[in-house]
Amino acid sequence: MTRLWLPLLLALAACSDGPDPACDDAPLPSRAELRCEAEFLAQAARPRDEALPGARTIKTVLDQASDDALYFVDTNAYPLHINFAIDQLGWPPAASFAEQYFSPQRRFLLGAVTHYEGPDVMVWEIGPYDTMSLDGIVKSYDAIHAAVYFRDRLYFHPTSEAQEALVAELPERVAVITTDELWAGIDYQPLNLGETYAQVHVLTADELATTYVGPREIAVLDRVPNDLSVVAAVVTEEFQTPLSHVNVLSQQRGTPNMGLRGAQATFAPYDGRWVRLRVGAFEWEVEEVTADEAEAWFDDHRPPVAEVPEPDYTVDAILDIDLVDLDDLPAVGGKAAHYGELRDIGGAVRIRDAIVIPVRFYRDFLVEHGFDVRIAAMLQDEAFRGDGLVRQQMLADLRADMLAAPIAPSTLAAVEAFLESSFPATRMKFRSSTTAEDLLRHSGAGLYDSKSGQVGDPERPVDVAIKTVWASVWNFRAFEERSYVGIDHLGIAMAVLANPSFGAEDANGVAITANIYEPVLGGVEAFFINAQVGEESVVEPEPGVTCDSLLYHYLYPNQPATYYAHSSIASPVLTREQLFELGRALWQIREHFASIYDPPEGYARMPMDVEWKLDGGEIWVKQARPYPGRGR
Repeated sequence: MTRLWLPLLLALAACSDGPDPACDDAPLPSRAELRCEAEFLAQAARPRDEALPGARTIKTVLDQASDDALYFVDTNAYPLHINFAIDQLGWPPAASFAEQYFSPQRRFLLGAVTHYEGPDVMVWEIGPYDTMSLDGIVKSYDAIHAAVYFRDRLYFHPTSEAQEALVAELPERVAVITTDELWAGIDYQPLNLGETYAQVHVLTADELATTYVGPREIAVLDRVPNDLSVVAAVVTEEFQTPLSHVNVLSQQRGTPNMGLRGAQATFAPYDGRWVRLRVGAFEWEVEEVTADEAEAWFDDHRPPVAEVPEPDYTVDAILDIDLVDLDDLPAVGGKAAHYGELRDIGGAVRIRDAIVIPVRFYRDFLVEHGFDVRIAAMLQDEAFRGDGLVRQQMLADLRADMLAAPIAPSTLAAVEAFLESSFPATRMKFRSSTTAEDLLRHSGAGLYDSKSGQVGDPERPVDVAIKTVWASVWNFRAFEERSYVGIDHLGIAMAVLANPSFGAEDANGVAITANIYEPVLGGVEAFFINAQVGEESVVEPEPGVTCDSLLYHYLYPNQPATYYAHSSIASPVLTREQLFELGRALWQIREHFASIYDPPEGYARMPMDVEWKLDGGEIWVKQARPYPGRGR
């Protein structure tokens, strides 16, 4: 049960007895008390963990071997507890420090006092993996409460489910605030960090269907859109999941992305004007600039050209997925190549059988119907090149004509025969696998289409499913994305990955095999997970629908989970046993691909972007691709 003694929006104040003349703003290795705001700021640092933005924190140490001496640590000088313990408290450098978080006989009780600036709340919290006892929590809270000037506004913030379970046993004097309550008071959500000079365009997500927003514009939206072409930055009033397609593409592009409550009213004075927008880990800023300044900035910051392999059209046979690995990417595309690689892992990584229709079949279809000539002419058309709305319509016409054109009877017969032999009477999911997606620095998340099909089913014909995937090469958003990163449209091709459909799964989600909030070496190990009930999308949710969003500390004792948001349908989506099975699979996937890829800048370990399903009570992996990382 949550217990709040005072409203959350109290202003940061000096001690109740008035300013102490002895207060100073010089940082010390440690202090035994915090008597005023100046002393708090002297010891505080921005936290390494950016999950809850807009915070300043001070590491705390209570030394039970020295008569419960309390230390408020200079957290800029000692960002980790162990640094302070070695330098100031005589901890042996060669000794393990991990027991200080897990052992009942630990010497130190470790935590942090944090000021969350959005809701203006002061909390004391411990690591989500810390197994501190109830008595230890109470002892630490009482000692800190007696030593700080904000004692009447100090809350204990449980950071894991295990800690939340202890709340009911805490004495009434320990005030408690939950993560949900902290999030409710936060108005700024940094998703992809960075800076841009661009023109502000305030509009609704619904208006995107009829309004062109270009790569030199900042889209300021009421909610997270399901479809958005290349823009210079995204600002949404509705907070986003970090694993949404919009954010993954922002990370791939290196363009800023943020959530801001009241964004449209805030940016309305800038609508149609050129501005500089900076999205930082803890704050954001916008200022008006001239068109010339924006043009000069853009000339110096053009996006790097994405490296895409040349398609291999020599493979002219349908392939069983177990014949495919990453070396075959030019012939089978990024998704199928990674799918084949996943099949080699085994262990906890369950992944369904599949077949691949190589890129040769796509190229032959284009040539047979003259689409290759039509596409080349379209790319040279001045109206197509210069007008986004014209481009959108011409691409739609091309897709419609591709869907109307027949697949060569011999090709369709070969595909259906292979399916009948390998997957008789089975509904299949036909999925995109271009040579320009799921690459190390170009994910192409959500740009292309998938469709169900089954041999002999007139409502789900196989040829329509295949052509839908082929035609999606020319989706407007996919075309704009490729143009933005300089990919030659004539230099890519589409393969098709087909696996049995899951049907009505119990849950689905996306995960990153790294702590996206603290990815650096020495940071807290965790997997970031989004989970949702049934087939409800976690990356393109319906308005008002939220999913479970959590950090799962799989590598720590008892595998604690820290929830930052909960499913609006049912939470928790996964049981502890199911979460553990997912963690096992994520660990094995990360270990496998760590030998293949180097992590992106700012990451100590290789993050893989993994889609998964819960079906029949078991975790199944749907796909995995390199995660582009987060702008910093």
